[in-house]
Amino acid sequence: QCRFIFPDNLLGISWVDSSWIPILNNGSVLDYFSERSNPFYDRTCNNEVVKMQRMTLDHLNQMVGVEYILLHAQEPILFIIRKQQRQSPTQVMPLADYYIIAGVIYQAPDLGSVINSRVLTAVHGIQSAFEEAMSYCRYHPSKGYWWHFKDQEEREKTKPKAKKKEEPSSIFQRQRVDALLLDLRQKFPPRFVQQKPGEKPIPVDQIKKEPEPAPEAVKPEEKETVKNAQSAGAKGPPEKRMRLQ
Repeated sequence: QCRFIFPDNLLGISWVDSSWIPILNNGSVLDYFSERSNPFYDRTCNNEVVKMQRMTLDHLNQMVGVEYILLHAQEPILFIIRKQQRQSPTQVMPLADYYIIAGVIYQAPDLGSVINSRVLTAVHGIQSAFEEAMSYCRYHPSKGYWWHFKDQEEREKTKPKAKKKEEPSSIFQRQRVDALLLDLRQKFPPRFVQQKPGEKPIPVDQIKKEPEPAPEAVKPEEKETVKNAQSAGAKGPPEKRMRLQ
């Protein structure tokens, strides 16, 4: 059974034959991998030549070309098979790795494919986030930009409106504003004064103060008259005497 996700990419497919799963072990796993229906198996490899000539796998070391070996085994759940290019009995070059988990064969991705997949996933997520954010953006010449969320409108409709509690007035609100202004005027007196509306303000120090009228000089005769009048007023009028006839 072969499950295709991306037909042109072996990293996106998997293969399994359920009839082999109960008998998989270190000795039979390479025969299981060499099934003709397995898309990961190259029929031109040295393993196929050894199998057709009925030789043991030890003869692979004496041959040159593509071969498959059992790299790691953890019976009965995990087997790792490596595809390599043999150049001499002591020199080989790895080409690909395949892992078998519970009988299902997958190809292990290379580092470039892993990085490419992670970058594409991140770019797709960022692009989707920007597209979704732009769908909530609104603009109007008089208002500018703002966010319009549908979920927020539904929440506001379903959410009961809570009554605003009346907060007590603060000290500033209870004090008279004119008292504060008077205090500020005393601390920071004005530097300019506009005497009439429409005129240019004039600095306070340039305004001429009118001289106070001097007390009038009183003549000495008038002083005595005033003093006598005051003394007479203090003593009262003279008493009237009765005349005798």
